[in-house]
Amino acid sequence: MNIYDISKLAGVSTATVSRVINGFDNVKPATREKVLSIIASQGYTPNAFARGLGLNSMKTIGIMCADSSDMYLAKAVYYIEGALRENGYHCILTCTGYERKSQRESMEMLMSQHVDCIILAGSIFIDKDDSNNKYIYKAADSVPIMLLNANLDHKNIYCISCDDSAAMEKATEFLLDNKRNNILYLYNSNSYSATKKLSGYRKAFEKRGLKCNEDYIRYFNGTSKDLEKVCGFVTELADKGLKFNGVVASEDFLAVGALKYAVRKGIKVPKDLEIIGYNNSVLTVCTEPELSSVDNQLETLCTNLVRICIGALSGESMPQKTVFNGELIHRSTSASSRKTK
Repeated sequence: MNIYDISKLAGVSTATVSRVINGFDNVKPATREKVLSIIASQGYTPNAFARGLGLNSMKTIGIMCADSSDMYLAKAVYYIEGALRENGYHCILTCTGYERKSQRESMEMLMSQHVDCIILAGSIFIDKDDSNNKYIYKAADSVPIMLLNANLDHKNIYCISCDDSAAMEKATEFLLDNKRNNILYLYNSNSYSATKKLSGYRKAFEKRGLKCNEDYIRYFNGTSKDLEKVCGFVTELADKGLKFNGVVASEDFLAVGALKYAVRKGIKVPKDLEIIGYNNSVLTVCTEPELSSVDNQLETLCTNLVRICIGALSGESMPQKTVFNGELIHRSTSASSRKTK
């Protein structure tokens, strides 16, 4: 049973059936009652796609996320889905992994579902080689594309981000001001966001006329599931003679690994070693001592992303780039109890 069958039984056009299904007023009461009676007697349930054709909207948003087990991304999806639900939208979530081919296929799948908008959660989807971003540009020709903590210049693409460079610069400056000149920088990604953070670390040294020693910039090839490996990684660096009295990390889990190293070696934190993470995740209060971290305002980013998304879908003129400032939250691994904005 479909909309065409209902129209034949009622002796009306499919357009009339569609108007009845979608609650439009321009249908005669007697006709409406007849169509509704046939729908009820046949047990017909209009599917979302049929309703979408009538309303020119599926009231559904596609969300692309590389890894839903990642704490940052999982929290982002939670905030985004909740805000969309409050605005009457449903979501289709696809976990793409990190391969470009899989990401393109996920985008094509969402477009085939006739979603109203697609949200890319995280900067991993943006490639430095712009030719690899063409599939995003193509999608933006049909629906609004929302980028969380990433940047692309193109019509119908809206970017909401934290100024990761400035936030990391302030975190590094804080340690430099505390005479921590040998600052180990730990990172595990070359994404747009990660690149910004690293640039902020370097800028802090440049701002003070200091040379940034590249030996202290170290890439960890792993994820948040590898906390013990991070500890071993930092231990190995120290055992090989790298001397550091400060650590800044692009992710909280990297900072936690550094803290585990310090605790096991009997290094006093923050007296002899100060450590600052990034994202202000739940990990920061699961350690002893508790971890200082940069709060990248994730909830604010997500709620504003949805606000701009809804505005764009409503035909309003919305800003294509929105940037928020991060905030350094001091806990017990940095020598301060104040908040630095």
